[in-house]
Amino acid sequence: MSASGTSKRLTPSRITAMKGGTPIVCLTAYTTPMARLLDAHCDLLLVGDSLGMVLYGMETTTAVTLDMMVAHGKAVMRGVEKACVVVDMPFGTYQESKEVAFRNAVRILQETGCDAVKLEGGEEMVETIAFLTARGIPVLGHIGLMPQLVHTAGGYRSVGHKEHETSKIRRDAHAIGGSGAFAVVVEGTVEPLAREVTSAIHIPTIGIGASSACDGQILVSDDMLGLFNDFTPRFVKRYDELGKRAAAAAEEYAKDVRSRAFPAVEHTFKRRT
Repeated sequence: MSASGTSKRLTPSRITAMKGGTPIVCLTAYTTPMARLLDAHCDLLLVGDSLGMVLYGMETTTAVTLDMMVAHGKAVMRGVEKACVVVDMPFGTYQESKEVAFRNAVRILQETGCDAVKLEGGEEMVETIAFLTARGIPVLGHIGLMPQLVHTAGGYRSVGHKEHETSKIRRDAHAIGGSGAFAVVVEGTVEPLAREVTSAIHIPTIGIGASSACDGQILVSDDMLGLFNDFTPRFVKRYDELGKRAAAAAEEYAKDVRSRAFPAVEHTFKRRT
């Protein structure tokens, strides 16, 4: 249910039906105000575990907890009327067994009211995804570069350059395509391979650092808005420089405070007569 008490328009099944049509617009959201700003323009909002790095200053996503994801999922749901909302399952909450994954996914859906969960992994996660979807939990898959495996993958880097990587991603795409997932994120994958797997499977692919041929695209909103001034990934197009603008505004505010130009009379309260 949306904040107004009416059913949201876009559901996981509606996202699946967008395969091969108008590209699916996706962004991340972690807070109520951001969700309200993005909702009208997006088909899908992802409460990504990237919040660990974006909001909490973590080096990777592996320290993000289920409690954190639930709290931010609730916040985003308060700001959404239209978009399909998906919440990431953090590292360690679904890999142990399909039963553990089910319990944690149920908690996310029940406590946040979101539409689906996302988990990373290809062939090795097919049984878990099938288990969840058969029990009423919509799942968004995630293949290619998988941030939760950064420690074993040798860092954040594009994949699909070597034959063993190419073969693995092809197998993963077909496996997730037949697992019951309603769509799959394809991250950090060389363009020809991302294009190939998009045409090879029947569910939508949502690219990030992949291909314009994917059925949809997603970016971390803070990257897209330029809220970070130190580094821009190759696959990110900055549509604004809000970080620089916020810093400039803070500088102007500081000058006004130190010169006593703020608060002015119009910013203060007079005694009632």
